[in-house]
Parts: sequence; structure tokens; C-alpha cells
Amino acid sequence: MSSRRPTSAVQRQLGIPLLRLCISTEALLVAVLGGRIRIFGFAPPPLVLMAALVNYGGNDDICPGPFYSNPTDSSLLLSFGQKADFYRPPCKRSRVTAPLIFRAGEKVIDEKKLPRSIDTLPDECLFEILRRLPGDKERSNSACVSKHWLMLVSSIRSSELAACNKACVESVKHPSPYLNNDVIVDEQKSENNGYLTRCLDAEEATDIRLASIALGTCSRGGLGKLAIRGSNSTRVTDVGLSAIAHGCPSLRVLSMWKVPFITDVGLSEIAHGCPLLEKLDLCQCPLISDKGLIAVAQKCPNLTSLSIKSCSRIGNEGLQAIGRCCPKLKSVTINDCLQVGDKGIASLVSSASSSLERIKLRTLNISDIALAVIGHYGKNVIDLSLTELQDVNEKGFWVMGNTHGLQKLKSISITCCRGLTDKALQAIAKGSPFLKQLFVRKSCYLSDAGLIAFAGTAKALESLHLEDCNQITLMGILDALLKCNAELKSLSLVRCLGIKDISFECSQLPSCMSLRSLTIQDCPGVTSASIQVVGKICPRLQNIDLSGQVGVTDESLIPLIKHSEVGFVEINLTGCVNVTDDLVIMLVKVHGSSLKMLNLHGCRKITDRSLLAITESCSVLDDLDLSSCSVSDHGVALLASARQLNLHILSLASCAQVTLNSLPFFGNLGLSIMGLNLQDCGLISAHGLRLLEEKLW
Repeated sequence: MSSRRPTSAVQRQLGIPLLRLCISTEALLVAVLGGRIRIFGFAPPPLVLMAALVNYGGNDDICPGPFYSNPTDSSLLLSFGQKADFYRPPCKRSRVTAPLIFRAGEKVIDEKKLPRSIDTLPDECLFEILRRLPGDKERSNSACVSKHWLMLVSSIRSSELAACNKACVESVKHPSPYLNNDVIVDEQKSENNGYLTRCLDAEEATDIRLASIALGTCSRGGLGKLAIRGSNSTRVTDVGLSAIAHGCPSLRVLSMWKVPFITDVGLSEIAHGCPLLEKLDLCQCPLISDKGLIAVAQKCPNLTSLSIKSCSRIGNEGLQAIGRCCPKLKSVTINDCLQVGDKGIASLVSSASSSLERIKLRTLNISDIALAVIGHYGKNVIDLSLTELQDVNEKGFWVMGNTHGLQKLKSISITCCRGLTDKALQAIAKGSPFLKQLFVRKSCYLSDAGLIAFAGTAKALESLHLEDCNQITLMGILDALLKCNAELKSLSLVRCLGIKDISFECSQLPSCMSLRSLTIQDCPGVTSASIQVVGKICPRLQNIDLSGQVGVTDESLIPLIKHSEVGFVEINLTGCVNVTDDLVIMLVKVHGSSLKMLNLHGCRKITDRSLLAITESCSVLDDLDLSSCSVSDHGVALLASARQLNLHILSLASCAQVTLNSLPFFGNLGLSIMGLNLQDCGLISAHGLRLLEEKLW
């Protein structure tokens, strides 16, 4: 008799000594369990459990090859009783229903005493069984058995499934003479085109949930977009992310925000399992470093958008790899990554110059060198945003503009950069002949001279936004309007403390016929005199926003309304506490046929009189904000009775005179209402709000 071999893990789990049995693990499972394995009430085809009983070969073997050179040796027998030895027939195996007793020397083990659960098998064996299930639906069903099975199934890679299916097909073409020939292999392929989107927030984000998503979406069109919005308590780890990588090869968009336990291992799994990845967004992922980003660069050549925010371990090497390996990269956003410097930005921009269109940099340790490289290699850049770059000086902006590489630039936003001076802004205008939008925020060195020079050079400018630029005065704004071409359509001035009323001569006033939108917010120096001037120089305004201008009165706005040559479309008077019903009545009478949005938030002098005028004159109004106004139930009744009104959004927050008596009228607003704000209406109870919600929706 041949010598005994050491017992295997399968032996130890099943309690069966392997004396003279020399078969592979798959054959052992069938021989021991007698083909009686049940998963969700169905018996897997024998070919799924094993491809051959004797001389099994293939890449997916756990135990390669038989123990003995001649597996048909007459000494290789399975003992089914005390005196009977039975050899497998060359036809269908008999189903043995009698208790099996196995001999191991003098030790007798009764089958009834053995554990009956399939979970007693080692994970390696369960893995081999589960990966041989014929389709995605069967694997999804098996994953519902337990969390243990779920994690096992989700750990199966697509390549492992493909190898197994290939072996099964080959076995059907060349079946073993000792196996049934009536085995059916499911060769149907599910279409994973990445149509589905999943988003997990805070407590929902767990490894189990990700594994469920990976298995549940594979047979329903495939997962295309995944967003994980975690928190400090989020317990998502590399295990869950690996499940997505294994089961979702169609993934194209991945966003991970505040996931403190995801490391380079998980991101590398995504890179290997999801080669179609196009957009990657990482925010507050402290354990992801250059290593994970390099894996993405090497395995995901279709990457078009990369966003990295507050990832402290990502530096220059990762960005260099992205630039080298991702020829389709179009958009890059890098915020608050202190290890990123000039070398990383310069390499990324220079390598991806042929495709890169959008660059957003914020709070980085970069200098004038990085801006010089952007100016030279950014030949296809159309959108550039630079925020809080404290080490960039005037020279960096000047070189960026004078290299004349930003020929296609259409929009630039510069926030809190002390290097932005009059000279720097003029250089940007010279180097970007097609610039249409300029956003400047928190610039303490930009003055009227720089603004006027810029306006005279930027011939294609359409939108100008200045915020917290306290060196800019009203005279500078007017002179800039004189210099601007006929394309300027939007002007925004927000918290510019240097803008104050001055005395004007009519001959000095410019005419800005192209301006359609004007925003003046929280500029305390702008009062009635300045607003009256606006009405004279901008007769074609359609949208006006005067939020926070407490000095605005009816008298200052009446000329603006009268001089308008076209109808107003959007009016925002939030916080204009001196505006009264008289102004609203005049406004809706003149512009009621074109007015679509009216915001009177905080205008305490507005009463039901204004609502009566609105119901009589406004035919296209769909957004009305009356928060903190002095309207009452009567005004609500007027709105509800207006047949020509089709309001989509109505806000009555903090209206102290609106009570429960208004609830029936809200129900008559019609099917057009999409948003209703009744917050802080003290005379409307929570119960009343619930009844109203049931009636409306």
C-alpha cells in the first residue's frame, strides 16, 4: 500500500482521513458530499463544482495534480461499509442515501456525527464553489445567505470568473468520460455599461454596503458612478473598496470624501479592476499617497478629470505620473495639498498640455515658476482658477501673461493672491485675447488704474466680478465702462468699500448699452444717487441685484424702472428695508409681463397691497420670496385666487401674520408649486404643516 500523505485543510474540517484518495479539491468536495450541496434550494451542476474527477488540471486548481501517477490503480477505493469496497462507475454516480461510515485504521467515524453546514468548509473551498456559479444573478443570490458569503463573493475578481468560465466551456467541449455529458453551462454575458449611480452618506457607508452594491449592480446595467460621502466615524476600508473594484469593471466616476481608512491598497484595487475610470475625486483621504495615484495613472489611461482636496500625503510624484500616463486629462483641481509644489504642477501641465482645459489650484506651496509654466504650456486651457497662492508674486502673474501661451483662455478667477497687481492684471489681458470672464476676490493691491487698463485691453470681456476689492472706486468703475467694448453683459460689485457716491456731470457719464445684469451687494457707500446714475447709463438692464443695500429707497429705484428700455426679468431687493409697496406696484405695472423672479426678503414695509398688484399684473412670475415681510392670510388668499399665476417657488418664512387660516389657500396654489417655505411662521403648527404636506403632495 502507498504511504499516507499529510492531511489537508479539507480533511481536518470534514474529519475524513485521506488514505488512498488522490483527487483534486473540487473532486474531493463532490466525492465527500455526494453531490448533495444545496445553495438556495438548487443543486449546482456537477461541472460547476468540478471540471473533472480524475486527472483534473487547470489554472484554478488549489491542489495541482493527483497524488499518484496512476489514478485508476485498483487500490484507490472509497469504502462505503465495513465489508464492501466500491469503485466509481464510468456512468452516473449513484446517490447514496445510507449512512456513510469511513474507516481510518481502527477508528470509525459516523457521517451522522459530522457537521451538516457547508460553512464548515474552509474559505478557500467556498471561494472555489462560489466562483463557479454560472451567472451574476446566481452569485447575487448566494451573497444573500450571510455576510460571510457576501464578502466571499465580492472578493472574486472578474478575471477569476473569466478563467473559471473558460475552463467550464473547455470541459464541455472535451468532457471527461467519467462525467455526465448533459451539463449545461450558462454562457450568457450580462451587459455592464455603467448606467447606475450610487451615493452613500455618513452612516450608510460601510464595507458591507459597498459589497452589496458591487454584487447588486453587476446584473442590472453595471455601476457607472459611485460617491462615498463619509465622516470622521465612517468605517469604510480597503475591503469595501476592493469589492467595488472586483465587481464593477464599468465604474467611470468615483468620489470619496472624508474616508479616513481608505489607503493606497484600496485605490490600487480600483485602478486594477476599473480600467474605464474617467473621473476621480479625492477629498480628505489622509492615508492615500502618491503610490495610489501612480497606480491610477498606470492602469486608467481614460482619466479625464482629477480632483484632490486636503490629501496630505499626495505630492509631486503622483501628479508627475498622471501627467505622463493620462493623455486624455482635461480637468485638474488641487486644493490644500501641502506636499504639492512647483515640480508637480509644472510636470503635470507640461505633460498634459495637449488636452488640459481646466486648472484649479488652491492653497499650495507653489511659486512664480508654476505660473510661468502654466502660461507657457497652457495652450488649451480655457478655465483657470488660482486661490490663496501666497508665494506667488507679481512676477509670476506678469510672466504667465506675457508668455502668450493662454491664447484660448476664456475665464480666470483670482482670489486672495497678493501678487495680483495693476501690472499683473494688464499682462493677463494682453496674453489672453479671448478672455470673457474675470473674477477677482480679496485683492488689496488692485486699483482703478489696473482696472481701467485691463478694460481697455480685454476686448472680448463679457463678465466682470469684483469682490472685496477696496481700492476700486466708483470713478474707476465708470471709466472702465467707458473703455469696455460692446460685449460686456454682466457687472458684479460685492463688498467693495471704496465705491461711494460722487457728484456727476451728465456729459461725463458713459453709456453701457450692452449691460444686461448688474449686482451691487453690501456696498454701504452706494446710495440713492449712485443707483439713479445706473438707470441712466444702463438702459437695457434685465437682471438687477441690490442685496444688502439699506440706503436704497423708492426714489432711487423709480428712475431705474422708468428708464429701462427692456423688461426686467429678475429683481433681488433682499435687505432693502426702505422699499415700500409703492415701488412694487410701479414695478409690476411696468414690467409685470416679463418679470420671472422677485425677491423681497426682509423688506418689512411690503404688505398685502403688493400681493394684490402682483396678482393683477404678473403673468410669468414663477419665483416669489416674501420672507420676513408684513403680508398676512389675506395676501395668501389673493395669490391662491390668481388664475394667471403659475408660481413654482413661494417663500413666506418668518412671516408673523401668516396663520393656520392660510392652509386651505396653499392647497389651491395648483400643481405648478414645487417649493413652499413656511419656516419660522410661529402661528402655523407642526401638525398643520403635516396636513398641508399631505394635501399638496
